[in-house]
Amino acid sequence: MSQEQVIKATRNLLLNPKTETYQHLDAGSRELVKKTIGFFENKGKERLLEDDHDRVWYADFLEFSKEEKLFATFLTPAQYGTGNDRWDTSRNCAINEVLGFYGLSYWYTWQVTILGLGPIWMSTNEEIKIKTAKLLKDGEIFAFGLSEKEHGADIYASDMDLTPQEDGSYTASGSKYYIGNANEAALVSTFGKFSDSGEYVFFAVNSQHENYELVKNVINSQNYVAEYTLNEYPITKKDILAEGRDAWDMALNTVNVGKFNLGWASIGISTHAYYEALNHAANRRLFDHYVTDFIHVQQLFVDAYARLAAMKLFALRAIDYVRSAGPDDRRYLLFTPMVKMKVTTQGEDVINALWDVIAAKGFEKDMYFEMAARDIRALPKLEGTVHVNMALIIKFMANYFFKPGKYEETGRRIAAENDDFLFNQGATKGLGKTRFHDYQKIYNSVNLPNVNIFKKQIRLLKIFLVAGKPNKEQIKDFDFLLNLGELFTLVVYGQLILENAKLLGIDDCVIDQIFDVMIRDFSKYALQLYTKGSATFIQQKICNRMVKRPVVDKSRFNAVWETYVYSMNGQYEMNS
Repeated sequence: MSQEQVIKATRNLLLNPKTETYQHLDAGSRELVKKTIGFFENKGKERLLEDDHDRVWYADFLEFSKEEKLFATFLTPAQYGTGNDRWDTSRNCAINEVLGFYGLSYWYTWQVTILGLGPIWMSTNEEIKIKTAKLLKDGEIFAFGLSEKEHGADIYASDMDLTPQEDGSYTASGSKYYIGNANEAALVSTFGKFSDSGEYVFFAVNSQHENYELVKNVINSQNYVAEYTLNEYPITKKDILAEGRDAWDMALNTVNVGKFNLGWASIGISTHAYYEALNHAANRRLFDHYVTDFIHVQQLFVDAYARLAAMKLFALRAIDYVRSAGPDDRRYLLFTPMVKMKVTTQGEDVINALWDVIAAKGFEKDMYFEMAARDIRALPKLEGTVHVNMALIIKFMANYFFKPGKYEETGRRIAAENDDFLFNQGATKGLGKTRFHDYQKIYNSVNLPNVNIFKKQIRLLKIFLVAGKPNKEQIKDFDFLLNLGELFTLVVYGQLILENAKLLGIDDCVIDQIFDVMIRDFSKYALQLYTKGSATFIQQKICNRMVKRPVVDKSRFNAVWETYVYSMNGQYEMNS
């Protein structure tokens, strides 16, 4: 690629809704994504924020979705739909990003519809699948009844009971809590247990049924996140989605699909906030200077840009592994919780840096930023906390570092294809057997100053795992493991970023700036591990060596600032 092509590819990495062409999508999908952007731009920023402040149910967006068959087109697997209907993770993430860009509430109704559909598309109940496809065509939304007030996401302890009746039917009794869309969902996929055997079961209920009691909206938002109760709700065999181990696997596999969307919402929110913050700072004069003339402000913007570019590069690359997954390739089980956990927490860091620049402006009610700063906090806390997802991620660490598998090269997966495997993922056990391709291959192919320093940190982490292997007490200390897991996730994060940078032709100066940030993050977590009271002498020595200083390169910093960061000034502003 020429330098001009490299600059263009790098500048196009972050979404600008008014110039994005979506050339990687087929014509029909491209038109529908652009129509979705048009809906929000026509609505305008003032009305968008008014609806948020007044907690207005987004009936206008749902009507748009119904008219354009947005949910039906994107969320109906090909075998149950018509025309351009399919479940295609690549184009779904385009909608994820757009909806996040304009407001978390709009993304949320899409997200919980995805979760509600998961058990249905995973089931063997053909009658309900055909019914669901028709409901989607009619513009209906869906919900996922998993969590409970007393038990949270502890699905082992479900109090939702399905009680057998003499005629072979059942009645469902119990409550669910924190269930999005449960006020209007055509079907609510509900998790519970058989009262007699204690076996798990998934079944579908209608939110408008007389035995379905909508208790309240548990949050103060445009969204309706319900507590609902089933009062001897009648259930027949045709309403049951799965039983026993299949129902258990269905719950976890649905979350595997849904949690991936969280990182994309964070990318959308952070990108919109970035434009707004830069537009403000670049045009505001203080002490006879524009705010963006101050070096500390440039540093905050460059760090925020590096984090945001890394978020997008990682999440885009993770799509390729989700779409290439199969029974013998389960690498996605590491990458999906990382999109949920790592990308969403990085989104918080982006907003924090931008907020340090615009300060009190970030509280003003006519700023998108005010909404973004609130909503960005939600994403790390949905579909399992950061801690829950880190516990999952740590299970893959030994095989990732010490027992790599062999796989064919995974290219970009942007073809207009149905992602069949997502609804046939199989058993959720045996995660410790999952193998990954050798991370060293991509790292060793890159010779950039900060990537080279980061490689030294990786080597020291591997030495830590061998020479300073955590003892039994440390393994029980989740705070210790959390910091160790943060170090591990940075290695995986960097791997996919480098893979995608090569595939997309991203400028080396941006990649090296990303690793400038990652070296500092790695050093921070190493220092936190060093200060743990239980850290042994050898662990302390290795952690000390992990603390590294990035290569300072003023010309690289200035190139990133001038070519990619400051050049975003005035490039996007939402219609008023």
